[in-house]
This record gives sequence, C-alpha cells and structure tokens, in this order.
Amino acid sequence: MINLSQIAKVSIGALLMVCLLEANIYAQKTKKDHAGNPVFEGWYADPEGAILDGKYWIFPTYSDHYKKQVYMDAFSSKDLVKWTKHERIIDTTAVKWAKKALWAPAVIEKDNKYFLFFGANDIQSDNEVGGIGIAVADKPEGPYKDYLGKPLIDKFHNGAQPIDQFVFEDNGTWYIFYGGWRHCNIAKLNNDFTGFVPFEDGSVFKEVTPEGYVEGPFMFKRNGKYYFMWSEGSWRKPSYSVAYAIADSPMGPFKRINKILKQDDKIATGAGHHSVIKTPGEDKWYIVYHRRPLGETDRNYRVTCIDEMHFDENGLIKDVIMTFDGVKKAKLK
Repeated sequence: MINLSQIAKVSIGALLMVCLLEANIYAQKTKKDHAGNPVFEGWYADPEGAILDGKYWIFPTYSDHYKKQVYMDAFSSKDLVKWTKHERIIDTTAVKWAKKALWAPAVIEKDNKYFLFFGANDIQSDNEVGGIGIAVADKPEGPYKDYLGKPLIDKFHNGAQPIDQFVFEDNGTWYIFYGGWRHCNIAKLNNDFTGFVPFEDGSVFKEVTPEGYVEGPFMFKRNGKYYFMWSEGSWRKPSYSVAYAIADSPMGPFKRINKILKQDDKIATGAGHHSVIKTPGEDKWYIVYHRRPLGETDRNYRVTCIDEMHFDENGLIKDVIMTFDGVKKAKLK
C-alpha cells in the first residue's frame, strides 16, 4: 500500500534540496563573479579607493568610538572581488601626537614613496593638538611612519575643521582639499609635502565651499572638466549623502549640480563619504563609499561598499544605484 504521507515528505525534502542547491550555486556564482556589498567584513567607513602597485586598494577609517580609533587597516585586490586585509598599516604608536580619531586616510604615490594623509584627535579649537598629518612608507601596505613629527594643518582656517583631506595632482601641482564643519579649503602642497606654496595673492588656504557642503571632499578629472564631490547631512543620520559640482579649474567656482548617492529603504541608509576609482585606459568608474545596514542604529556601524558610477551624454553623473551584489570581477590589465 502506498504511503502518501511518506511520498509527500520525500517530495518536499527533494524540493528543499533543489532550492538549497540553486541558492548555493547562486551564492557561489555571486561570490566568484561579484564583489558583494559590503566588500569586506568589519566596521569601516570613509574609504579611499586607489590603484597602486598594480592592485586596487581601499584605505578606510576603522569605524568605532573615537578613543578606539587608534589604527588603520587597508585592503587590496587584483580583481575587485577577492580582498586581502593588511592589518594596522599605521597606528598611534607611530604618530606620537595622535591619540584618537584616526580618520579618512588619503594615499598617493610620489617619488617611489607612498604618502598617507590622515586626520587625528578631532580637534575642536586651535588650542588643541591634532589636525591633518602625513605618514610615509615604501609600500602601499606600510608600515607607515610619521613624516613630519607634527600635524601638517593644525588650525581652523576659514572655519574649516582640519579633517577629511584629499590630495589631487593636476599638471604637476599637488592640491589638498579638506575640511569639516561645512567649510572646505584648498591649498597647494610644496614638492616634498613639508608645507605649502602660497597662491598668487599670498594666501595659503582658500575657501571653495559649495552649497550644501558638510565634509568629505573628493575631486577627479574627466574630459578636461573637474568634478568636485562632497558629503551632505550628518554622518550619524540616515540622510547622509553625496553631491557634486563641475568646474573648469580645480579652484572652482563650484556650483552644486545634484545629489547622486543617498539612502535606499530597500538597501541601506547613511550612504556617504566616498571616493572614486577609474579603470586605467577605460571610461569605467566605481564609487567606493560607506553605508549603514538597514535596522542598525549604532552610529559607528558602517560598512564599505563599491558600486558602478555612470555618466550621461552631457557628462553629468547619473544617480548611483546601491546594490547587494556589488561590482563584477575586473582584473587590472
């Protein structure tokens, strides 16, 4: 006699096995062909993306309470999918004046050295020790050591808190953009990064703050135009976002065009403090940013993600679509 209940159990079990197998195949395919978001485990924010030494790199802030932010990790990849963690590329034992709040690294290569610009101590006035410093290493993964023995910028100029630095080279001139508290400055670095070259009018720090700016400046150049980007809102809140402007000069003027990265109630909130990576030899662009997973309320729980960034026929940046899959595998040529 046929036992219908046993047949039903076998059928349901077989169906579940098929479903699990398909899910596993999809997961393996996604893991193999896409980075997935977040791109690596852990609480990390303010990511600086770069291509150095033939690899993709991400240098983020370790996202925790200020007093615990005493070191930085870095991550490298050959294909945007598999990432290698490089632990403690710098910490406060290597920078004696830094005590907490190591923030927003910016890394560039110059003269066969790697320079890491960082903010430290979250100073609130000119009477405190801290600001923007520089560390140097022989390899992108460090270890980095203090370059100046003191901050490069340790005062409030034009109302800008000395944090969130970004370094940009254009036609042989090195510029530093920086600033929190809704003010952004630009200055010209000297050749050995020990100080600054004054502008023609004798000033050193010029304010270039666009409408809506809060922090996190970033610049790139495309088709002869200068794209200036920044974060708006509060990093503590879901509405944190990224906007941009376009100018004919790295000095601006910068008139706000649009917001291109913001929260998605199906994906994540607090999407901001980003950077951009361009594929060498191609007009292919990625935006590297942090966001807060849905349901998370701890202000320090932020994760690093990568998605594609596209332009329209007029050179304007299209709205960035946040994903869980992330970007496809892309080996550097």
